Amino acid sequence: MAKLYFRYGAMGSSKSANALMVEYNYRERGKKALLVKPQLDTRDGDAYVSSRIGLKCRCIYLEQLIQMQEQELRAYDCIIVDEAQFATKNQVEFLVHLVDDLKIPVICYGLRTDFKREFFEGSMWLMAWADVIEEIKTVCWCGKAATCNARFDEAGNMIRSGEQIVMGANDRYIAVCRRHHRNGHIK
Repeated sequence: MAKLYFRYGAMGSSKSANALMVEYNYRERGKKALLVKPQLDTRDGDAYVSSRIGLKCRCIYLEQLIQMQEQELRAYDCIIVDEAQFATKNQVEFLVHLVDDLKIPVICYGLRTDFKREFFEGSMWLMAWADVIEEIKTVCWCGKAATCNARFDEAGNMIRSGEQIVMGANDRYIAVCRRHHRNGHIK
């Protein structure tokens, strides 16, 4: 039975690496998995998903997936969406359609919340509609579970206001525990 999965974690929890490994596992077994990401995410170059540990694979954009014909979609055994927090409500509804109507499993990877601990649109609807919700764990600098994403400036100070979406990785964000997020301690 096809299901919609949402596998979330803080920055640096290996979400993209997990997505790439799942795609590889499908391919290794002779199955067709389609790797997808929202077009908003341009950090890895045009139509690529890559991880901090060096794994990289071509993908298509979520916007392209939605334009595909039903016959094309049915050729896939699984759809894997990286950076799913950037999806819109309508795009998440489309992923639900793939699962419920076309019987294609969809595995989404993304952040649950932003640097202010507020939901992204895609994450909110995935939390509401996913059949399976799983946390990918990582640790804070103190050793406790890191569940929050802290954005910081050039001086290393935690930022608490600003645009929700500012692309970056280790150069702008660090995963911390809730206590250190509340206290503003990123190291």
